[in-house]
Amino acid sequence: MDPIRRHIDNLIEQLTLEEKASLCSGQDRWSFKLVKRLDIPAIWVADGPHGLRKAPDSAMTGDGDQLPATCFPTASALAASWDRDLLRRVGKYIALECLAMRVHVILGPGVNIKRSPTGGRNFEYFSEDPVLSGELGAAYIDGVQAEGVGTSLKHFACNSQETQRMVASAEINERALREIYLPNFEIPVKKSNPWTVMAAYNPINGTDSTANKYLLNDILKEEWGYEGIVISDWVSVFDRVEGIKAGMHVEMPGSSGINDAKLVAAVNQGTLAESELDKLVKETLQLIFKAKAGEKEDAAFDAEQHHSYAGEVAAETFVLLKNDNTTLPITAEKYSTVALLGELAVAPRFQGNGSSQVKPTRVDNLSDELAMLVGDEFQLEYSQGYQLDDDADMALISAAVEVAAKADVAILHVGLPSHYESEGYDRKHIDLPPVQVKLIEEVAKVQPNTVLVLSNGAAIAMPFADSVAAILETWLGGQAGAGAIAQTLLGIVNPSGKLAETFPVRLEDSPAFLDFPGLNRRLNYGEGIFVGYRWYDARKIAPLFSFGHGLSYTTFEYSNLVLTRAIITDSDILQVSCTIKNTGAVEGKEVVQLYVSDRESRLIRPVKELKGFVKVALAAGQETTVSFELKARDFSYYDDAFGSWIAESGDFDLHIAASAQDIRVSAAVTLDAQQRRPVHFDERTTLREWVQYPETRAVIHEVVKDFFLQNPTEFKGDLMDFNINEDFLLDLPVMKYVFISGGLITERQIAEALEAASQLTVKL
Repeated sequence: MDPIRRHIDNLIEQLTLEEKASLCSGQDRWSFKLVKRLDIPAIWVADGPHGLRKAPDSAMTGDGDQLPATCFPTASALAASWDRDLLRRVGKYIALECLAMRVHVILGPGVNIKRSPTGGRNFEYFSEDPVLSGELGAAYIDGVQAEGVGTSLKHFACNSQETQRMVASAEINERALREIYLPNFEIPVKKSNPWTVMAAYNPINGTDSTANKYLLNDILKEEWGYEGIVISDWVSVFDRVEGIKAGMHVEMPGSSGINDAKLVAAVNQGTLAESELDKLVKETLQLIFKAKAGEKEDAAFDAEQHHSYAGEVAAETFVLLKNDNTTLPITAEKYSTVALLGELAVAPRFQGNGSSQVKPTRVDNLSDELAMLVGDEFQLEYSQGYQLDDDADMALISAAVEVAAKADVAILHVGLPSHYESEGYDRKHIDLPPVQVKLIEEVAKVQPNTVLVLSNGAAIAMPFADSVAAILETWLGGQAGAGAIAQTLLGIVNPSGKLAETFPVRLEDSPAFLDFPGLNRRLNYGEGIFVGYRWYDARKIAPLFSFGHGLSYTTFEYSNLVLTRAIITDSDILQVSCTIKNTGAVEGKEVVQLYVSDRESRLIRPVKELKGFVKVALAAGQETTVSFELKARDFSYYDDAFGSWIAESGDFDLHIAASAQDIRVSAAVTLDAQQRRPVHFDERTTLREWVQYPETRAVIHEVVKDFFLQNPTEFKGDLMDFNINEDFLLDLPVMKYVFISGGLITERQIAEALEAASQLTVKL
């Protein structure tokens, strides 16, 4: 046993029951409890995830009075980079600031799925896809924790809305939970082992996330092998005793001793075993000592260097949605006069509202950054166009239109004001403010070279998209985002971001439209597994801009798709490679996406699903080979009837794509699955289900054959193959044959058949 574990075991023996209970809740707003007499120190946690929000004192909220830190782009922007290395480095820089400010655990990343484009906290989450969310979350965690600072993977789980977030239950079927809302946590837990996981506010299927044994113990600890601790979201606990039983270690920020006393009483009354408390306290102490060991007395960070890197990061996240007639980049060869319109150009919105707000070390704006870069090369004229704090005041539009009409090109900087999207409430619509829409329409009438620069944390509707020449999505780009925007507009930087979420034409097209945000404290996840691009594919609804979409100032050619084998088993690893070539005139980066499609399945499946991605940088004319690995899980679906992932034999198509709607090359592979699963049949199992497997077909054949032989008008075909033409008979539960067979089939025969089936395994 290592010395730390031995020391912890000794501490457990010395701690009083009251002290153990006290270690299960926060000391104040931002720190864990200390126990002075045993030299158990307190550690500090602080909000993230796109920058550090540290209060001056652990008892203060840190809302407006927080210490200055670097504000990086928010998660919706970072996800658009599709760049694991970038996320690792962002994590490293944030960790360095944590060390300098004596913060032991930063609260992030947030990997919840963007179920609806109106989710109020979508700017703080990565994607609508669990693979992309999970992979980027894992990379961020690796970057932070490599520096000796912990992370808190959040919010576990199904925290995809803000409306009634503390009380509304996510009513979700097991398959959707497993395929969509858990892999985004499973990937970083298994790959990166975050020091803490934060339980969500919302109940799931009626059970609070902070007291959900199935979630926190059965899946997180037992199934996934998680080794860290679980903390609550702030003020989210309803039943502290059940939380301990479920595996929830630390309540934050504490309840002034109220819940600590309940734990002591439960142990004394015999309703909570002290051994359960001991187990969680031991694991909490392990975190505390690990966190303290990571401290660096001389830690500091270079604010200017971090600001500069924040600008580099922002440049990797911008998505060029549209660029008709190569309107961008803006060069002296094409234009001499440039109009810059919109208040956001001088008063940037660079982060979202709520607990993740960072007090930046400095903030750039687009007007200054453009002026500095263009010098005397262009004539640059600014007009405000609208007021951010007044959605309806049209008084500034005419002056802006006049400036635009005189210019060769107009840059119109628009986006969502801060009160449009925030933690704490969901959006009611996905529209820009009316004054901005009107300004876009009027400018587009007089200026064919209108370039929209968007600042928003989540998807928006764009009824004006066809009337403008170019659209650059810059998200909430952090404190240095404006400089990156200027460099991108001028072609100094080639945009390389791709959408990590689908932009619908209208909100009504989105998957959760009829079920979001729910009624009567119930959130019906009626779309099931068909979230994001899965929905648009299945319903054949054309989005405004698809998942994975993003243009460049260069072009890329995909070719030479190679698979290491044409037939695989579920124990094989399939290697997939493809050649990517930069066929344009400038250096650029391309996000290569791999999707898997199942041609035929027992259960309904999405048309295709993202299973891999890589971002490559190529000089003009350069080519490279990108490679992917696929395992059985990548071909699998979750079947609640078996309670497991199923890799079903059959033919699959592999698509290498530039977006979910831009497939470049495809190849087929056949899966010959060897796994066998136990049969779970009961009295309600239909004849159709019995006959789908040779093993169970043979069992039921002996039971029902006499009935079908005596009723030839109800059966046509080969009895042994059960080629029954009447769906009614196929879909009858086998127990019903007892009642319609006139004594030919008995309850005992059905019971014996069920017992025989329970001993079988089948190949799917």
